[in-house]
Amino acid sequence: MNPFRHRRLLLTAALMGTLFGGHGSSPRSSGAVTAVSSSEAQGWAQTGQAFLQKARETGDPTYYTRAEAVFKKALGLDPRNVEAMGGMGSLSLSRHQFREALAWGEQARAIHPSNATLYGIVGDACVELGDYPKAVETLQKMVDLRPGLSAYSRISYLRELMGDPEGAILAMQMAVDAGGPNAENTAWCVAQLGNLYWGRGDLRLAEAQYQRALVRAPDYAPALAGLARVRAAQGDFAGAAALYEQAFAAMPEHAFVEALGDVYRALGRPGEASRKYGEARALLRTEEANGADVDLEMALLEADHDMDLKDALARARREMTRRPSNIHAADALAWALYKAGDFGEALPVIRQALRLGTEDAHILFHAGMIAYRAGEREEGRAHLERALAINPHFSIRYADEAASVLRTLGEGGVSGEERKGR
Repeated sequence: MNPFRHRRLLLTAALMGTLFGGHGSSPRSSGAVTAVSSSEAQGWAQTGQAFLQKARETGDPTYYTRAEAVFKKALGLDPRNVEAMGGMGSLSLSRHQFREALAWGEQARAIHPSNATLYGIVGDACVELGDYPKAVETLQKMVDLRPGLSAYSRISYLRELMGDPEGAILAMQMAVDAGGPNAENTAWCVAQLGNLYWGRGDLRLAEAQYQRALVRAPDYAPALAGLARVRAAQGDFAGAAALYEQAFAAMPEHAFVEALGDVYRALGRPGEASRKYGEARALLRTEEANGADVDLEMALLEADHDMDLKDALARARREMTRRPSNIHAADALAWALYKAGDFGEALPVIRQALRLGTEDAHILFHAGMIAYRAGEREEGRAHLERALAINPHFSIRYADEAASVLRTLGEGGVSGEERKGR
């Protein structure tokens, strides 16, 4: 799997307190809520926001549990405290509980319809639920209300999903230029800009952005992991391993340790690779124990590494039931079906994942392999050619396989030497 596609580190939590400006309760709060209880509720809500920011910075899911407790305490004191409602929405997004996030965002927005942050929560939830037209409408309203880093970064992701990578890069650069309330927010956007260049196969510009992020926030885990991907694409697996270790030490994120496993596999150390995949699985289970829905991530991990195909397929089906219109849920189910050998059922599902025209080399690789095995050779060839044309470095695990299948189909594709040199 693409180790960085699955988790968009949402900016909502980090920006909530700043955008509310310390005024979380609606001016229409019930008279039953005294000034003292309202003030106390606001203090608890701001504590919850601090816990969410710590979760962002450290990757420690126990901060989500602590945030939930204080948000609920705030709402017990003042049921109309908008910052606490928004905090619950942001928390739900972080836990991948998208319908709950949408409900919290809509409830808070009904009280405070001019608050831009709430449109971000609703828009994020709509994206993850696959309601892309509503997401576009909602996030445009967010831009109209408060243009800035939080809004522009979301527009960037929408453009990426819609197959407009250049527009995505432009919007993310606007987010960087706008800046955030702390160094981590802006560093996140700079690292995301690096990921966008990476997605286009441009190692030079990707590395430049990762280095810029590290200037803003030394030892910033997403930037270190991005540099690790660049080193792996360049064939420097020892350098990649060291950077992934450094990223994981800064933030124990399962995607980093899974990617490290792929590097060990490329180095011919399968035993160490298997141990790293096991560690990634354990980290996901820890997130699950702290209230997160990790079915999509676990399904891709287990399918990619043939760890438990029965569980992978069950999780992917659950995720698709929850989010039948989301393209990444469709991609995960299609890939799990492929790994289980059900190519015929996988084919219409992966076609659904492609419906927005998203220029994602991993999804296109999945589509190409599924079509090829389902007997749709020309469709398979087209998808694999496109995957390698977009990003010939897209996976140290699968890029060579894509090129090999293309040769089988009668087209050489992009050679290993060309991939290293691009």
